[in-house]
Amino acid sequence: MGFDVPAAAYGRFMGRFSEPLAPPFADLASVSVGQAALDVGCGPGALTAVLVERLGPSAVAGIDPSEPFVRAARERLPEVDVRQGAAESLPWPDDTFDRTLAELVVHFMADPVAGLREMGRVTRADGVVAACVWDHGGGRGPLSTFWGAAHDVDPSVRGEGGLPGSREGQLVELAEEAGLQDVSQHVLTVEVEVGGFATWWEPYTFGVGPAGEYVASLSSEHREALRARCHELLGDEVALTAAAWAVTARP
Repeated sequence: MGFDVPAAAYGRFMGRFSEPLAPPFADLASVSVGQAALDVGCGPGALTAVLVERLGPSAVAGIDPSEPFVRAARERLPEVDVRQGAAESLPWPDDTFDRTLAELVVHFMADPVAGLREMGRVTRADGVVAACVWDHGGGRGPLSTFWGAAHDVDPSVRGEGGLPGSREGQLVELAEEAGLQDVSQHVLTVEVEVGGFATWWEPYTFGVGPAGEYVASLSSEHREALRARCHELLGDEVALTAAAWAVTARP
């Protein structure tokens, strides 16, 4: 789904939002010294780096299905155990970690319930499983303006609001179906000064994720109409506040 791309492209597209989200997400999961933590769907390492700062590299592991992202995470954090693989089949024994986290990943899992179940399996009984997904369904995600503009230009566009976990209560439902206990819902927000409109728009042309794939599929005329509508909505300087639904649970 548009993630077999260079890590630098992802960083310019979504890293500008996922990087500032990582510290409050780690806070929500009560990550602290002495724990062992797993970053599921670690990407190029935004959250992984925060976990390393708090726990040290030997106490952190990560996994992601994208080979370019795994390579980038290993280069960024060479002492961390970063593996290529899927959330639905984690290659660690039961009860390995104190904290297992998935930042902005559940909605892209092939089977979110199986992925969350696996997260619970590798987490110790007194540990915490945590996941978060942008509020695409409620129109508060960092891509909401883009998808709104896309719908204005082409009313048949569906966007990412239907992805699992992207609406209020859905992450709770998925976590409970996965057998997790004491599931609590939370909201995390970030404020990002993106800069000029061109800085905001260019990463959409890199082919990253559903939005990038959508832009790549357009004719030049349609793409220019979409760019113009986004510019109309955002103006010359772009500053965004984005919200994510999050859950914490016990295995």
